[in-house]
Amino acid sequence: MMMKATGNISSTTPFLLPYTKTSDKMSIVSEFNDYRTKMNDKILGEDNKVLKRFFNLDTNAYKDGALDKKTKELLGLVASMVLRCDDCIRYHLGTCFELGVTKAEAYEVFAIANLVGGSICIPHTRRAVEYWEALEAE
Repeated sequence: MMMKATGNISSTTPFLLPYTKTSDKMSIVSEFNDYRTKMNDKILGEDNKVLKRFFNLDTNAYKDGALDKKTKELLGLVASMVLRCDDCIRYHLGTCFELGVTKAEAYEVFAIANLVGGSICIPHTRRAVEYWEALEAE
């Protein structure tokens, strides 16, 4: 979707909004999950031992332990927001949604992330809300 820029940028300069639907037939959730799967398959398909071990460590770290999986995913979401990783935010939001996190719980996580990370997290919160709404709509 092409949009016209406003403000300090020339109003004739086109730019792409990075987190809007690029296809009317595919949701932002499907686009993200399909792309993530495709690229992870390529990365892991190269059979690099270090990358495979890192992916395995990440997978195993979020399994139930002293903290349950839901709590770990909420912690991952806060960390992702503070670190400003939109792909990570989307991944953790999707997993949180699958684990039954409520909208109210998600918004509390957004609040903590903004408290810890400061106002630089606000744009990521906007995109997180957009993605959460897309999850709810599916």
